[in-house]
Amino acid sequence: MARTDRLLRLLQAMRSMAPPITARRLAEETGVSLRSLYRDIDSLRAAGARIEGERGYGYRLTEDFALPPQSFSRDEIEAIALGMAEVRHMGEPMLAAAAASVLAKVAASLPDSGERHLVHAISQVYRPEMRYGALGPLDVIRQASWKEEALEIRYHALTGALSNRRILPLAIVHSDRTMTVLAWCCLRADFRMFRADRIQSATPTDQSFRPRRVTLLRQYLAQLADEDRTAPG
Repeated sequence: MARTDRLLRLLQAMRSMAPPITARRLAEETGVSLRSLYRDIDSLRAAGARIEGERGYGYRLTEDFALPPQSFSRDEIEAIALGMAEVRHMGEPMLAAAAASVLAKVAASLPDSGERHLVHAISQVYRPEMRYGALGPLDVIRQASWKEEALEIRYHALTGALSNRRILPLAIVHSDRTMTVLAWCCLRADFRMFRADRIQSATPTDQSFRPRRVTLLRQYLAQLADEDRTAPG
């Protein structure tokens, strides 16, 4: 691992772990020896990070040189805490980890009073079960959506039929109990919503549809607007 990446990983660990954090825990988290860990802490301090503590007592990041101070109202802090809690309870591991990382970064950029409000927010989320169950090959779908590349999928329809499709994934849509993939279906030459839990496999094709994505999304939104206008009142 490059030294810069290692220092950033150490910084993120100190943002997210409850202080005081022992050097041994930090070394395990970043995958280095204790000797290297002490050198890395000295490097962060030299770069401007305010890290309290010393060997044998544990460390605490009290001022983060990598993040500018942020000013949020109490309502804004509650909204951040509630939004990230919702993401963590969706049942999607990658976004859950990202939400925890966002909270750690926001907390590190707040003054002490704001950090306390964030950590002890009065707005909480309780779900006895995760919102979504099986999600299919969602990581592959998300990567293809970001890269704007076509996918070959095997889809298990509600009727029980299996089909192979080439799709242009446009967006991942979160509803109350299901997650769906909005896509242009090359087989049907039309927009389709595919339930993520019914996509059995997804294979990248390296076929880019970047010039078409914005146009397709506009067409879909226009189609929805037309349906709303013509729907019986």
